Amino acid sequence: MPPSGATVTDGLVPTLPELVGLRALVQGRRGARHGRHGAHGPAASNLRGRGMEYAESREYAQGDDARHIDWRLTARSGRTHTKLFQAERERLTLVVADTAPSLYFGTRVRFKSVQAARAGALAAWLAARDGDRIAALRGSHREAPVPPASGPRGALRVLDALVRWYAQPPADDDGLLVALEHARRLLRPGSRLVLLADPSSIAAVPAERWLALAMHHELIVLLFVDPVETSPPSKRLPFRGTQGDRIELGLDTAPVRERWRQQFDIPLEATQAMLQRQGARVMALSTIDASDAWLSLLGRPHAGVATGAAR
Repeated sequence: MPPSGATVTDGLVPTLPELVGLRALVQGRRGARHGRHGAHGPAASNLRGRGMEYAESREYAQGDDARHIDWRLTARSGRTHTKLFQAERERLTLVVADTAPSLYFGTRVRFKSVQAARAGALAAWLAARDGDRIAALRGSHREAPVPPASGPRGALRVLDALVRWYAQPPADDDGLLVALEHARRLLRPGSRLVLLADPSSIAAVPAERWLALAMHHELIVLLFVDPVETSPPSKRLPFRGTQGDRIELGLDTAPVRERWRQQFDIPLEATQAMLQRQGARVMALSTIDASDAWLSLLGRPHAGVATGAAR
């Protein structure tokens, strides 16, 4: 029997009322001043974005930056032209949702997929509070990204997508690499990218891709884990096999525990260290952690690795 006030779906699938209710967790938090690596500086700029948008092209003049030459217009006109840019007035927060089947699992409090939806919802509400535009996407060649929009309307669009994506594994999941390729088309310099991922999905992405993202954007990577993966009990655990047969894993023996560590702990530690080296802010968020634990990453002056605080 579920506890009073709970339903049989609590912790198994995310719900829209649940994600809407998380708005209260960001309302009382002090807004961070925008900067290359987080909060800094004596005053916040009136311009939300840290990137630049293309405004127009004009003929090249002595002293113009050669890196901004408009080569297409130059070729068409026969005269050298340069691009002019203006500051973006709204920063983009992009939530990239990994929908690998391994996320739809959990042994305590909630599924990893539900924790991912909750973390993504907090990113959306944070963007709405700070006046940023918010968008979201997953690795699919069939489903278009949730387009950027600001305010509660933009946040609610993202929340609706997270509920759909994390209710069950999508049949057309094409992987994290595809998701990041879609993200590349949406992002502008100075955007915030919040990645919701299973640790096992990170290996499919070349390390240099993370470096490129961290160089031009605020890159936050949240890795979702379950307690049985990181701290398995020292006893024999029963599992149901793929054919419906019952098997037992002897985690009460040292060799099996070491193989378990080789499967989960060591790859997780290596993934966190690699992402940190590439400039990302990283947190391993367990299903038993407070969903807003990752918000502590926002105030850090440099990229780093962290683990969530247990609730």
